[in-house]
Parts: sequence; C-alpha cells; structure tokens
Amino acid sequence: QVQLVESGGGLVQAGGSLRLSCTASGQTSSNYAMGWFRQAPGKERAFVAAINWSGDKTYYADFVRGRFTISRDNAWQTVYLQMSSLNPEDTAVYFCARDRLFRRGVLDRGVSSYDYWGQGTQVTVSS
Repeated sequence: QVQLVESGGGLVQAGGSLRLSCTASGQTSSNYAMGWFRQAPGKERAFVAAINWSGDKTYYADFVRGRFTISRDNAWQTVYLQMSSLNPEDTAVYFCARDRLFRRGVLDRGVSSYDYWGQGTQVTVSS
C-alpha cells in the first residue's frame, strides 16, 4: 500500500506564493510518475501538473501559465508544487496522486491514470 500526505496549503493573498509537498510512504513511489490535481467547490477534480519518475519530464495544465513548478526528490519520496502569482481562481483543495503505470513513458493528465491519492490540502487565495 501507498500513503500520500500533502502539506503546505494555507491562506495567501493574491500575488503570493505557496509550496506544497507530498510525501509518500509504504511502497516506494520512485518509479512512478506523480501528479497534482485540484478541486474547487462544485467543480470536478482538475489536472494541475505531473512529473515523470526520474524528474526530467514535466507536464502542466494550460492555466498554470508558467506560475507553478513541479519537482521531486526521490531520496525523500517527496513531490513539490511551487506556486507563485496566485489568484483567487487558484483556491481549491490540492491533491497529489501516483500514476498507475511503472515508469510511464508519456505523462497523463487523466484522473483515472492515477491510483493512489492523498487527502488533499486546502489552498485559499484572497483578493
């Protein structure tokens, strides 16, 4: 089994920054792509960013527009999401997730491609 725990969420003013972390425990996740998703009230869970197992390929949703950076430290089984230039539309619960496939070649943005999920961390951006 794999457990994912997110941290780093909170309340920030528009234009501010936050760094989210997701630490995996249990079965190693070093050989799996990891993704970040978010879900705002009344909306479906949406893809934010993904990173491949080795950390040299990334994939972002269009709305990120260069504001967010995903990275990982396999030694610490941790994935990060550095968020800057935040705006109120970024308010949501942010989830990290682990890909279903071992060393997937092409990163995927589909929710169904990820099988382990954290409990989420709330990010609130005030105007």
